[in-house]
Amino acid sequence: MAEYDLALLEIIKNGFEAVADEMAIILMRTAHSPIVRDAMDFSTALCDPYGQNIAQGLTTPMHLGSFYDAMQHLIGQYVGDIDDGDVFIGNDPYIASGQHLPDIYVIKPIFHASVLCGWAATIAHHVDVGGLVPGSNSLSSTSIHQEGLRLPFLKLLRRGVVDTAIQAIIAANVRTPDLVLGDITAQCAAVQAGDRGLHDMLHRYGAARLASYTTALHDYAEKLSRTAISNIADGVYMFEDHIDGLGDTGAPIVFRLRLEVAGDEVTADWTGTSAQVAGGINAPLSFCKSNVYAALRSVMGGDVPNCHGYTRPIHVVAPEGTVLNCTYPAACGGRGITGYRIVDCVFGALAACLPDNVAADGAGGSTLPSFSGRQQGKTFVFSECVMGVWGATSRHDGQEGVPHMASNQANVPVEVIEADYPIRVERYGIAPDTAGPGRNRGGFGIVRDYRILQDGVYFGVRSDKVRFPPHGLAGGRAGAPASNILLIEGQTQTLPAMPLDPIMLNTGDVYRHVMAGGGGYGNPYEREPERVLEDVLDGRITVAHAQEAYGVILTPDRAVDVAATQARRATVTEKTDADSH
Repeated sequence: MAEYDLALLEIIKNGFEAVADEMAIILMRTAHSPIVRDAMDFSTALCDPYGQNIAQGLTTPMHLGSFYDAMQHLIGQYVGDIDDGDVFIGNDPYIASGQHLPDIYVIKPIFHASVLCGWAATIAHHVDVGGLVPGSNSLSSTSIHQEGLRLPFLKLLRRGVVDTAIQAIIAANVRTPDLVLGDITAQCAAVQAGDRGLHDMLHRYGAARLASYTTALHDYAEKLSRTAISNIADGVYMFEDHIDGLGDTGAPIVFRLRLEVAGDEVTADWTGTSAQVAGGINAPLSFCKSNVYAALRSVMGGDVPNCHGYTRPIHVVAPEGTVLNCTYPAACGGRGITGYRIVDCVFGALAACLPDNVAADGAGGSTLPSFSGRQQGKTFVFSECVMGVWGATSRHDGQEGVPHMASNQANVPVEVIEADYPIRVERYGIAPDTAGPGRNRGGFGIVRDYRILQDGVYFGVRSDKVRFPPHGLAGGRAGAPASNILLIEGQTQTLPAMPLDPIMLNTGDVYRHVMAGGGGYGNPYEREPERVLEDVLDGRITVAHAQEAYGVILTPDRAVDVAATQARRATVTEKTDADSH
């Protein structure tokens, strides 16, 4: 790396990040749908002229590495035909290097003195893009052609003039055209803000100097990334995890990771992972890489710039035709759960070499319920990303009410749901006795009840961790598994993690989701009895669970019976030692 003014480099880095964050704020504040506006399922990025990230808004980490492949596709497709005032739109994994059809890119080239100097890029999850089911997250799709509107990269604006034909095609193919076109307009506003922000920096520093410092930023990020990797002990770290499987009887989907650290480079090799499936959870390679990048970035420390340079020492191997590098025409609509499991596998492998830097397994990402019907003469579609529970770490208990590290999204406020849709959220809180026991326990599962207030409402859900609950670390126990329950006319029906058949609900029916509890860290019998008592008094665990999981005996007036607790813990420890021999 050449000599640069490090203070100025830091100023420029923060300037880029401020532009990307402003784009994110504008997109969030002008979006029309709850999935974008409230759940914040979107991302923004500022890219250099070559399509390399130079900054990303504080939004969705699993999008972090996705912009690069899409930008390479766009630049290659339109070489010689990129003009000031153009705005591009696309979504398809196969013909636009997208992620899945609901995630639509809106991207603007930024010119200064007739020279291309960068790109403002956004990606947002749209509430519906057509296809078999409302919300376009069909798990039963066997082909991308069943999943909705496929967009190659097109010019939505050509030299500042909107192509109304593209808008009309989108409106005709989605169930909620007002929301979709409104969110696309919000993305256009965001990229225009990115254009203004980068222009301000170009005027302040000059195009040549800014280009030079952009190169330096990538090199600096690479240097810090290599230093962080070199601090991990060389070796091969293996981990295997699962997605529950599709439908009632679907086979578990296996993820096998061989993480090799060699000097200042790391290779994530997914050879042995399940083949792509006849269902909507396959991931394109760009999405696999993006999640590997996000997981490794999270253990590098906060000083590493979130730009393309930090990914240079990271290599990803995923054989074609697998669930992590699917080939046309595999369906991808529900591929988010696959991304979460990629991150979880990387953390599982890193636990062997960085035990104090990763948490035990969490709830496995967001649960995605979707509801749809007719209301006041129009189709409504409501989807949200229900978050979230973390596993414990060596330093503290797992957290509740937080997103999966890969998503940084939020639960839609109850008031927003009830104001706009025929749904009443009757319960939203913590499910007792669900946290994985440990010296530090996992986070408690989140429970959410949705009561339907009209007849003829479609319902579908994508969840996980029903068959394979979150694992613990260092002797910590697994968290409780997730559950999906329908309460219909006094009868209880348990659903699989990812039901394939459409479900119709009517007035008074209830869908209850209990999210899995996070895994524990360390021997539960080493947890201080006073901390166990505190959880009992807070209603987080029952007296019976305190005794069974932690060996803590309480008196009738809810105090720790010290002698009885010591005796029980000693007895169980002796029995465990004897059984192990």
